[in-house]
Amino acid sequence: MNSAALSMTDVIVGVTCVISFMLMQNQVGKSFLAFHPVSIKANHQWYRFLSSGFIHADLTHLIINMFVLWSFGNALETYFYPNYLGDFAAQKYLILYFGGIVVSSIPSYLRHRENPRYSALGASGGVSAVVFGVIIFEPWQNLYLWGVIAIPQILAGVGYLFYSWHKDKQANDNIGHMAHLTGAIWGFMFTGFMSFELFTRFILKTLQGPSWL
Repeated sequence: MNSAALSMTDVIVGVTCVISFMLMQNQVGKSFLAFHPVSIKANHQWYRFLSSGFIHADLTHLIINMFVLWSFGNALETYFYPNYLGDFAAQKYLILYFGGIVVSSIPSYLRHRENPRYSALGASGGVSAVVFGVIIFEPWQNLYLWGVIAIPQILAGVGYLFYSWHKDKQANDNIGHMAHLTGAIWGFMFTGFMSFELFTRFILKTLQGPSWL
């Protein structure tokens, strides 16, 4: 890949930031795109499964999601998928990300399709899918929290899921926290099924532990 060219991850981050910024204070626009199970069921607005991934609750929500996507997505798109999954790596990456947004909303749809007060937004499902798509390749590789604190990816991933589960139980915001868990499962399983040997590789690498032990 030409290093000067924009990656698909760069484009997704750019488009998501533009749409999110434009609608940050536009509640009508957010309501039209947000994941709202009752509207989906009553009006067959299936587009909401995907459109909700292009809007965010606030600037912090957007920055965190897009920074994580940019960091992990470029690694997955430009290195791991092409080197390990071969043909159609770009298409597989797009299915991973956008599939993560859609699939991660299914449990919330089934749970809240009769609850008019529930809505959610954010790219968390797709971002989680990308993060766990990287984790299956290198579980003990460090990520750097705030660019400084080194944490093995697998430990950060587990902590992230626990946090998401806890926040989902509280249900006191419009962020789709359950999507984090479902998206993570999708990303891990989808990537693994593209090359079954990755499951064995992940188990062996996990059992070996970090290189500094």
